[in-house]
Amino acid sequence: MISIIVAIAENNAIGFENKLIYWLPNDLKRFKALTTGNTIIMGRKTFESFPKGALPNRRNVVLSRTGKPEDFPGADLYPNLEKALASCKGDVYIIGGASVYKQALDIADRLCLTYVYNTPAKADTFFPEFNKNEWKEVFREEHDIDEKHNQKYAFVDLERIN
Repeated sequence: MISIIVAIAENNAIGFENKLIYWLPNDLKRFKALTTGNTIIMGRKTFESFPKGALPNRRNVVLSRTGKPEDFPGADLYPNLEKALASCKGDVYIIGGASVYKQALDIADRLCLTYVYNTPAKADTFFPEFNKNEWKEVFREEHDIDEKHNQKYAFVDLERIN
């Protein structure tokens, strides 16, 4: 199964200056729980945004047409999404950035969204528009603001309607 996992604002914003817009500890826990033991596929900039490099306990795959394997320690390098997917077994999570999401949107089976009820003041990276009629909601868990979360948000899983 190919899943896209992303934290997304009301205006489809997902990042600013190669960083996540929102710091939501529960979103990070969910991300870890879903992706651990599986393959994660990302673009070069997403990999470079990780402070400690490759994420542990999962296969890290980076897409780059110009990068060299030594540029991405702990990760496998492929020139495009098609070749990366051909190398995968089991569940695959597409984790960003925007151009990789756009490439994967037509072939993804599931969207694992953290929908943030907010529009950020600054954003330079956005999730691509998608036809909501092609997806059905299969899971939703609402969360209010609390001592660790400054925004109201929901975990929402959508599956493609065949």
